[in-house]
Amino acid sequence: MTSPSPSAPAQPSAEVAQRMRLKGIGLMCIALACFACLDTLGKWLGTSMNPMQVVWTRYTAALVFVLIIFNPLRDPKVLVTKRPWLQAVRSALLFLSTALNFFALQYLQLDQTVSIMFANPFIVAIISGPLLGEWIGPRRWMAVVVGFIGVLVVTQPWSGNMHWAMGLTLLGTTCYAVYNILTRMLAGHDSAGTTSIYSVAFGAIVATALVPGYWTTPDSWSVVAAMVAIGALGAFGHWVLIIAHGYAPAGILAPFIYGQIIWMIGLGWAVFGQVPAVNTLVGAGIVIASGLYLLFRERTIRGG
Repeated sequence: MTSPSPSAPAQPSAEVAQRMRLKGIGLMCIALACFACLDTLGKWLGTSMNPMQVVWTRYTAALVFVLIIFNPLRDPKVLVTKRPWLQAVRSALLFLSTALNFFALQYLQLDQTVSIMFANPFIVAIISGPLLGEWIGPRRWMAVVVGFIGVLVVTQPWSGNMHWAMGLTLLGTTCYAVYNILTRMLAGHDSAGTTSIYSVAFGAIVATALVPGYWTTPDSWSVVAAMVAIGALGAFGHWVLIIAHGYAPAGILAPFIYGQIIWMIGLGWAVFGQVPAVNTLVGAGIVIASGLYLLFRERTIRGG
């Protein structure tokens, strides 16, 4: 009597796979809502304290929440990294990106900053070649060019009215793009818990060293609550984002990132009474269309 051959791992049915994708999309939307609320609170806090104190709040509170989720007392190995220098550079870039964004939010509308930050996929596409050897073809180069035209429509450098803070947002977006590349490089070496801890620990240490020179004692419990909420939203948002990618492929989730502009426009209007300018909406539309095309080409190429 022959023994049965080992069976292949059971694949989820189409119905189960569809439910998993919908869960992933739902979690992705929750994460984006968290990030939009975080930026809104950061801009609001910036009216009563220096942005460096907001950055300190963001990282220190986030570090507390991350240490609770990935408790190093329970699992000391979570603090061990195989690529310490790569972790340090990546964390420094995230810190710079966050600091530049909060400084820019003092002067710009929420919809303006997020529209410029949507340039991230284009910058990633450009630098993936020299850093990862992933060179893009002519069609994707065209999408990159069109995407940057969209950013120019938002910033309007030719008008003479371009606010200098837009340069901060663009520099912060560049830092975040390199941060994304380094995250991919670390994925095969360190666990998500290890990378999460180092991401916020570096920022918390640097901000703690800098914040005494900028400190303003909160003058109300609403300010204290907003400071705590920023850390909670950041930690929870990134945690939910990780879970979302466990339910659905990145290619399915990525297009929903652009839905964040809806949150930004709504919160900008509700909290600050800001209405987006026509050029911001047009430029954001161009950037989103180009980004979606880049995602489509990526899926087509990877799908063979």
